[in-house]
Formats: sequence, structure tokens, C-alpha cells
Amino acid sequence: MFDLLKEDIKAIQDRDPAAKSVLEILLLYPGLKAIRMYRRAHKHYLKGHSFRARYISQKAARKTGIEIHPGATIGRRLVIDHGTGIVIGETTEIGDDVLIYQGVTLGGTGKDTGKRHPTVGNNVMISAGAKVLGPFKIGDNSRVAAGAVVLEEVPPNCTVVGVPARVVRQDGKKVGCAQSLDQIHVPDPVKQKMECLEKRIHELEKAVGGIEGEENDEDI
Repeated sequence: MFDLLKEDIKAIQDRDPAAKSVLEILLLYPGLKAIRMYRRAHKHYLKGHSFRARYISQKAARKTGIEIHPGATIGRRLVIDHGTGIVIGETTEIGDDVLIYQGVTLGGTGKDTGKRHPTVGNNVMISAGAKVLGPFKIGDNSRVAAGAVVLEEVPPNCTVVGVPARVVRQDGKKVGCAQSLDQIHVPDPVKQKMECLEKRIHELEKAVGGIEGEENDEDI
């Protein structure tokens, strides 16, 4: 258990430039607290003590704003950055060295039974506000952009963006007409729609102007 804690602290130090000291991480990082309480709850869950497990997980959710079902399977060195609003479902599986930001949901669609939640591979980053819904896999070394809604499997070494999410990079190369993206520079679908509407309005105004000009010529 102590080895796991040391690994978790080192992972936070490596990934969060705001982390100033081990004491700060131990006492003030809700993501670390949530993971430590999850591990306690998960042990009870595996022993069949479901009520005790859920009690611990709900206590953790109240303290941290991070809800991890005790039935979830989580690997080593998970880093939860900020963390508020994260929900991780019962049949979720998370690999090693995963980074999850605030507002992420690893949930189900309500249509599946048994395995209902996603499997997240190793070294995956899931950015703020992303939703991954369903019993499929996010491949190793993949990235889910902020605000994306993922509804189907993501291959390894990919970047996905949008609603619904689509692959824009794979193995370091652009896919289709994708732009070079990171978790900040994600296309805004509302802005794109507004630009299309403005272009259409401009075209219509030109067409109406042409018709009015023809009518004026006829009057003369």
C-alpha cells in the first residue's frame, strides 16, 4: 500500500507543475484522496461487503466531488487533476498511467447489461468535460479532447474530438482533413455553425439584391 502511495505522489509530481511539495499533495489534493478511499472501498467490494464499500465511496464523493464506484478496476499511477465532477461507473476498467481531468464521465448508455462502462487503456489522457459512454475500449496512448462525447471504440495512439467524437490523429499523423490539435485548440462546433449561417445569409442578401436590381430596371 505504501509503495502505491509513493507511486501516486510521484505521478502527480511528474504531471502537475503546480504541485509544490509531498505534504501539499498528501493533504490538499482531492484526486489523491479519492483514489486512496477508492482502494479501501474496492477491497470491501471484492470481499462481498457491498454496503460498506458504497458507504466509503459515497463518503469520498462528498469530501472530494469525485465519485468512483467501488466495483471499478483501476490500475497504477492514475492521476486525477482538479477532479470535481468526475464519475467512474461500476464496470469501468482503467489501465496504468492514466490522466483524467475534471468533469469527466466514464459511464453507460442504459442499454447494456453486465459490462456497461468503458475500458481505458494505458497512458490515456481524458480531458475536462469529456464523456465516454458504453462498454468499449479507449486504446493505449490515446487522447480524448475536452468536451468530447465518445460513443464507440478508439484505436490506440489516437486523438479524438467533437460530439460525437471522431479520430483526428492516429500514430502522430492527421486523419482526413483534421487540423493539428491539442486539448486546448479544439474546433468549436457552434462557432463553425454560426460561420456557415453567416455565409449563407451573405449569399441570400446578394441574391435578393440582384432580384431587386432587376425589378428596378424593369420599372424604368
